[in-house]
Amino acid sequence: MDIKPILVALSRHRIAASLITLEIALACAVLCNALFLAVSRMDLIGMNSGVDESRVAALSLDDCDGCQPAELNGRWLQQLRSQPGVQAVGVVNAVPFGQRAGTAGISLDPEGKHFGGVPHFYLLDPGAIDVMQLKPVQGRSFTDGDFQPVENYLPESAQVWITRALAAHLWPGESALGKQFWMSSNRFTVAGVLENFARPDPGRSESGVASAQWSVIVPVLTHAQSGTYVLRADAADLPAIIRDAVAAASKVTPEAILSSDYSATLAQLRDTYFRQDRAMTRLLLGVCLAMLLVTALGIIGLASFWVQQRTKQIGIRRALGATRRQIIGYFQTENLLLTGFGIVLGMLLAFAGNQVLMHYFEIDRLPLYYLPVGAVLLLLLGQVAVIGPALRAAAIPPIVATRSV
Repeated sequence: MDIKPILVALSRHRIAASLITLEIALACAVLCNALFLAVSRMDLIGMNSGVDESRVAALSLDDCDGCQPAELNGRWLQQLRSQPGVQAVGVVNAVPFGQRAGTAGISLDPEGKHFGGVPHFYLLDPGAIDVMQLKPVQGRSFTDGDFQPVENYLPESAQVWITRALAAHLWPGESALGKQFWMSSNRFTVAGVLENFARPDPGRSESGVASAQWSVIVPVLTHAQSGTYVLRADAADLPAIIRDAVAAASKVTPEAILSSDYSATLAQLRDTYFRQDRAMTRLLLGVCLAMLLVTALGIIGLASFWVQQRTKQIGIRRALGATRRQIIGYFQTENLLLTGFGIVLGMLLAFAGNQVLMHYFEIDRLPLYYLPVGAVLLLLLGQVAVIGPALRAAAIPPIVATRSV
């Protein structure tokens, strides 16, 4: 179909054509970024924590002033090991989806000139590694000599495991084994690489979703810390074990308070942690549907208005031999042009909006494949939305349309 007459007709309705084009552009920009954010959140919610969450639980003490780690650990480890069904027990400073306890910036040189990011440092004793059944996919397991006491916050020098995501970030395209990094004056050597081990706050850290798996596993002695304990049992036994442990807390440590928020299975901690993310995902998907609905209604409204305005013109064309298919094709081509202009502008707005989100909210760069996805959705939506008005236009009898001509 010759589009020149269509462009001439659109030029006579500049304001209406411009408004629908801007509406489509805005819908494209919002749709691309909202879909990207929703998919990113869904990926985050479904992330692999690196632990069999249904079989691992955590117990956390809020406060225990004056308690000695060795004495406190002795009481709690004995209590937990005495409970039927408990298979292993360990001491940690934090667990995935629990309280953040060891976030710190690192550098790739002793002088601190080459900043490496902000991972989370997990301090695990031998029992905790057994509870979580952690095994490196590269490198070696920890030996007895690797487990050390803690001076202030971390050992002065330690052999550690890091996740594959952190290794790829620090040394892209290289093997991380044997590499070193520093946290202030503390030096760490990579002895192994874990496939996955989620940090306690995935998606909430300074680097956002990108750092969800930036974890460092530091082996420490059992009495180097106290207050947070992990245990492994069959999934069916864990609820009763946790219930009994919480009930016994006042007798085991009357001077301490057991945190009800962070004493649960890792599966429950995950569910609680991502509650807001699930709500945000639903909201973003709702925004996408709302934008599509508003855009469709705008196209339908504009096309219906133009059908009414062009009734006589349509009738004259029908009287001169235009078929119904040609009338429908006219409106679809007209809508395709408007949608195409709007999508081109919308892609630019989507990219610009993503730059703003990256700057203020630390999200990832919008992958380019979201742009054609949004474009195809809007093109299909536009063609479907205009079918109704186009069919009504094609159904106008020439004698009715030209009666007053």
